Amino acid sequence: MSDFPLVSIITPSYNQADFLEYTILSVLSQDYPRIEYWVMDGGSTDGSIEIIKKYEDRLADWVSEPDKGQADAINKGFSKANGEIIAWLNSDDIYRPNAIKHAVAIFRQSPEVGLVYSDVDSIDADGEVFNRMTYEQWALPDLMMFKILGQASVFFRRQVLGQAGFLDPNFHYMLDHHLWLRMASITKLQYAAGQVWAAARMHGGAKNIAQAEGFGREAIQLAQWMAEDERFSPYYQSNNHRIWAGAHRLNAFYLLNEGKPGAALKAYWSAFWQCPQTVLKDWRRICYALLSPFKPEKYRDRYLARKKDRIIEG
Repeated sequence: MSDFPLVSIITPSYNQADFLEYTILSVLSQDYPRIEYWVMDGGSTDGSIEIIKKYEDRLADWVSEPDKGQADAINKGFSKANGEIIAWLNSDDIYRPNAIKHAVAIFRQSPEVGLVYSDVDSIDADGEVFNRMTYEQWALPDLMMFKILGQASVFFRRQVLGQAGFLDPNFHYMLDHHLWLRMASITKLQYAAGQVWAAARMHGGAKNIAQAEGFGREAIQLAQWMAEDERFSPYYQSNNHRIWAGAHRLNAFYLLNEGKPGAALKAYWSAFWQCPQTVLKDWRRICYALLSPFKPEKYRDRYLARKKDRIIEG
């Protein structure tokens, strides 16, 4: 690997004019000398095209045409990408300063690593941080149990993508985790402990808010897929209860986010039946679901406010 390998960044977008410029600028302002940036627009009609044209002389290229969804748009970018290292950044998320430089440094220091990731800030529609999603050093078994990487912070080698294959367009919500599983079956992952390379924006139109239930549904599909795919069978056979507990726990998480506490509690019970220790770490969310008839929003808001203060102070 050269001192400055080419890095390809792909942004899929559709009618995200409110946030798209922030995303583009977060890529173009990176302190790294070799970036090719592709914007794959799905035929937006909200002013996004005018924003893209504003920066087109600094892009590798861009297109605006109907596509078959997020996976299709990103796959189009993959097919165009020339970089030795590749990532995608959704059009409502942003990179933090020096993100690409730090990711490349790990690849250069560790030739055996094929995928790197960091912690991720959660920001609101105004860009204010209200949470930090922290992770650990994980490998294939952890991902199989639905320990989820923050997609906005993930970078991977082109060679690994070629071996694992592109995104599966049959997945619309867990498409990234499906890809990470395939990559983790063939390469080593590396966590950049204590670093924050990206911020994921949570707003009313985001899929993990507006269509939260779809994530849990596809988690169940992924668990079934792992049961049937020989790449995962050695670990699956001895850990299937923990895998299914992870799928149901994730389903519960998103059901509660969508305002369905009753369905969330049923999913938590399914996870508990499979592997109790998987569920116990979510005791606060379970209590929130149980208390939902009493409208505990004020306690949730106080908790989030304290969490935000800790992030700012730290």
